[in-house]
Amino acid sequence: MPDPRREDPRVDLLRHWLESSLGWRDFGLAPASADASFRRYFRVTHGADSVIAMDAPPDKEDVGPYLRVAAMLEAAGVNAPRVLARNADDGFLLLGDLGSTTYLEELADPVRSGPLYRDAIDALVRMQSRGRDFCPDLPPYDERLLRTEMRLFPDWLLARHLGLPLGRNEAAVLDSAADRLVANALAQPRVFVHRDYHSRNLMVCPVANPGVLDFQDAVHGPLTYDLVSLLRDCYVAWPQERVLGWARDFRREAAAAGLDTGADEAQFLRWFDLMGVQRHLKASGIFARLWHRDGKPGYLPDVPRTLGYIVEACARQDDLRTLGELVRERVLPAMRASLGGARA
Repeated sequence: MPDPRREDPRVDLLRHWLESSLGWRDFGLAPASADASFRRYFRVTHGADSVIAMDAPPDKEDVGPYLRVAAMLEAAGVNAPRVLARNADDGFLLLGDLGSTTYLEELADPVRSGPLYRDAIDALVRMQSRGRDFCPDLPPYDERLLRTEMRLFPDWLLARHLGLPLGRNEAAVLDSAADRLVANALAQPRVFVHRDYHSRNLMVCPVANPGVLDFQDAVHGPLTYDLVSLLRDCYVAWPQERVLGWARDFRREAAAAGLDTGADEAQFLRWFDLMGVQRHLKASGIFARLWHRDGKPGYLPDVPRTLGYIVEACARQDDLRTLGELVRERVLPAMRASLGGARA
């Protein structure tokens, strides 16, 4: 994050908007966070108040989806930042401040994990059950998008980052797995999908926990996608028995809220496993792209953990076993070597 005290045309434009349009004077401006896109955030202190300014350069980011999905989440009773003021032409939003403590920071304390995940599951069920009315207004998580996402794995991680060509048989394994993963995603009940519902985008709040961030890419898609994002998080891992316990809690709560959770637990857990493989193929490719295209290397150390989820899930599913072996035997060793031997 840049220091807003240094020369920065976007910061100057933000200051001008706060002063000329909102009439603010004597406010403080400090970096709050940046994400994997071109957006960045500043904490603005004005008297006793604190708010968040989003900087989304219009030539790179459109604030329209953020505004639309924020309204949906508010209507669904989910704690998302309230939009206080907007300057869409210049790409600035002024948002409510949900604090500075992410789930990822608090999860370092294992005692806190149970209550935090219970709150996150409650909010997810609320988002899906109450968000059903808004789903027709969201882009579909369709076959085209699913396949485009999975291409990030061979294109950016294997070819660009690792220089790891696939033989004909290996390419066939990946293509066959992609067919199964697409069919699994499309077979699931369709719900409101946040698409990045994980520990870096959930804020610990004293009331209405959690605060939910980074929702502008929401789509209408598979039931288990956000659950995978939450429980098989690319940034923090839990023992399988805890993950299964939380997944069962979600299924029970979702069914009570009127959501279709599958014919039985076995079907639900297969949906969950295969959805995880799709998401983690995508995520590992995105992490490589963030380095090679956007100059952001900070996500690369998370790739071994992300690939490890693929290996574990594929080992439980006979029809994906060869994909798991490919990742375990070729991709994971090459990735660890690229990080200097770092372990997952």
